[in-house]
Amino acid sequence: MIRVMIVDDQRPARMGFALMVAKDRELQVIGQAANGKEALDFLESAEKQQQLLPDVILMDVRMPIMDGLDATSLIKERYPSIRVIVLTTYDQDDYAFGGLSAGASGFLLKDAKTADLCKAIRSVYAGDAILTPRITGEVIRRGITTAKTNSEEMELQQQFATLGKREFEVASLISEGMTNAEIAQRLGIQADSVKKTVSRILNKLGVRERLNIAVLWYKAAMDTNSKTSSSKH
Repeated sequence: MIRVMIVDDQRPARMGFALMVAKDRELQVIGQAANGKEALDFLESAEKQQQLLPDVILMDVRMPIMDGLDATSLIKERYPSIRVIVLTTYDQDDYAFGGLSAGASGFLLKDAKTADLCKAIRSVYAGDAILTPRITGEVIRRGITTAKTNSEEMELQQQFATLGKREFEVASLISEGMTNAEIAQRLGIQADSVKKTVSRILNKLGVRERLNIAVLWYKAAMDTNSKTSSSKH
C-alpha cells in the first residue's frame, strides 16, 4: 500500500483528489493539509508518535501561510525519502518550476484524470520522475535561470563527461521524460538495470531527484550525440 498525503488550500480540491486516489486499491490517503505549515506539522507529529509517514505528497503551489515550494524544500530536507508531486495549472508554470530546485519528483496538472493521477503516484513511488506532456525539454529550458555563464555550462558538461556510455544514454532519455520501464524498452535492458544506472548517475552528478538530471542536462546544453567515447561502460 502506497501512503499518500494531499496538500491544497481548497477543501473541495482535497476531497476531489482523495476520491480519485481511493479508486486505486494500491493507494491510501493518510493525511491532508491546507498549507505547507500544516503539512510539516502533520509530518512532525506523525514522526514523534512513530506513525508511518506518507510515501508521496500531492502538493499545491499557491497556498497561504506557507506555499508549496517552501514546503517541498523543507520536506525534502527533513524527510528525503518522501516523494513530492507538484500540482500545477496551465497558468502556473513559473511557480511550478521552482519545484525543480525544491526537490520535487515531478509535475502534474490539477485537471489530470484519475488514471493519470494514480499512475503518477505509483511511478514517483517507484523512483520515476513525472513530466506532463506539456513539460518537455523546451519548457524546462524556459524555467531555468538564463543568467548562466559559459564556465558554468562547461563545468556541467564536464560532469556529464564523467558518466559511462550507458549512463549517458539513460541520462539523455531521462531528459526526454521517459520512465524506467520506457528506458528499459528503448535500450533493450531490464528495468532493474535502469534503476541501478539512475542511482549511479545521481551520485555522480550530486543530485537526489532524477528530475534534476533533466534540469542539469538542459543547463549544460547537452547534445545526445556528444558522448562519442565507446571505451566507457
